[in-house]
Amino acid sequence: MTIKRCQNGHFFDPDINPSCPWCAVPAYENEGTHRINTPGSPEGGNAGGTVKLSPHNRPSAQKNPVDEGHTVAVVKRKTGIDPVVGWLVCIKGPDRGRDYRIRTEKNSIGRSETMDICISGDDSISRNDHAFLVYDPKKKTFRIQSGLSRGLIYLNEEEVISSETLKAYDRIEIGQSVFLFVPFCGEAFQWEAEQES
Repeated sequence: MTIKRCQNGHFFDPDINPSCPWCAVPAYENEGTHRINTPGSPEGGNAGGTVKLSPHNRPSAQKNPVDEGHTVAVVKRKTGIDPVVGWLVCIKGPDRGRDYRIRTEKNSIGRSETMDICISGDDSISRNDHAFLVYDPKKKTFRIQSGLSRGLIYLNEEEVISSETLKAYDRIEIGQSVFLFVPFCGEAFQWEAEQES
């Protein structure tokens, strides 16, 4: 295995990536969770890992890139970051053991890399908008609602028809996968904008 260093100081394996994978990612893709497949692993299989591409682990990225035309979450606008507010942890299905970050406000769930929560290992999950998971920072509550696809979702074995409130360790079934809901924000903790001195 040969390791190479790019002009921005990132290390990468040229046998896997012809150029630096950190520098090659356009700015608009730096906020999603993306699957990494290793040579010989099945596409969308369990052998690959996931990586969070963000300005924090990409030193060459701008701190506040100009992103005209894109909606910015209220918490992100106030704090400058889009912090994690909870997680979905896959406890059954092709991606068993993986966790998915939940961000403030509305999170789209599906297989596509354009989704806020990309669950690419389960092909019974719709590509786009299978479901939405929402964190309301004013009410400090989490909700799940059915998406725009044909696929159903279940909350603790009950079909979700409209929007349902989530509690810690609720079980969410999407496609052939089951996820445990783990909140981080709520009554005990809430992200606040840093006070300027």
